[in-house]
Amino acid sequence: MSWITALRRRPAAGYAVVLLGLVTVGLGYTALTGQGAASAANPGGTSPATIAQGEKLFAVTCATCHGIDGQGTSQAPSLIGVGAAAVDFQMSTGRMPAKELGAENNRAPVRYTPEQIHAIASYVESLGGGPQVPSAAQVSTSGANTALGQSLFITDCAQCHNFDGAGGALTYGKAAPPLTHATNKQIYEAMLTGPEAMPVFSDTTITPSQKRDIIDYVTRVRAEPNPGGFSLGRIGPVTEGIVGFLGGIGVLVFLAMWITMKRRES
Repeated sequence: MSWITALRRRPAAGYAVVLLGLVTVGLGYTALTGQGAASAANPGGTSPATIAQGEKLFAVTCATCHGIDGQGTSQAPSLIGVGAAAVDFQMSTGRMPAKELGAENNRAPVRYTPEQIHAIASYVESLGGGPQVPSAAQVSTSGANTALGQSLFITDCAQCHNFDGAGGALTYGKAAPPLTHATNKQIYEAMLTGPEAMPVFSDTTITPSQKRDIIDYVTRVRAEPNPGGFSLGRIGPVTEGIVGFLGGIGVLVFLAMWITMKRRES
């Protein structure tokens, strides 16, 4: 070991150690960034052919507003980093391609096949990662806690979507859409990506298990019949009775005023 001690005492030994450390850090960084680039170029094991198909469809469908490389323009935001889940939600609900620039996008007939949507979503994901499209297992409500889902929905969602998912008005003329036609995957994607005025509920804010609980509550509530015959709040015949009572009283008051006016004229 004496030769090691002798080398350590040389003036150049310190520089050699620093150089070795820099080379090690550089190689480690290259390995990590190279792996990240490879995964971004091929998200979720998607085939290069699918990404290439998505790039062609994107150039025809989306590039006019979002830019040829998805970098965004003055008309539409950048799609780099939004992820495949955001694209799948927007296109599978017919919100994209948008019919009108600058307007709030509502659910509309879907214009592309699931395969085409998957290809475009894969291409957008290859531009910069982002949330991936949830699998069927991830959005399955088997074994979900409906009571917990109700509590979470009332706490985080009911202010905008109404407690039964019927939707409601927001500020500045916007509106939270009803959840009556949303699939399990679309509800999950909406929570994950935060479309329009909706906030993003990441997996650290609402866990995947809790997202499934919320989905289970939403799907169960909208499948229940309206006890009062009409959907006025979906809380039973009380609302229908109140509306009928107030409406009837209003009619009686109007008739009384009309009869009084007639008598005064005569």
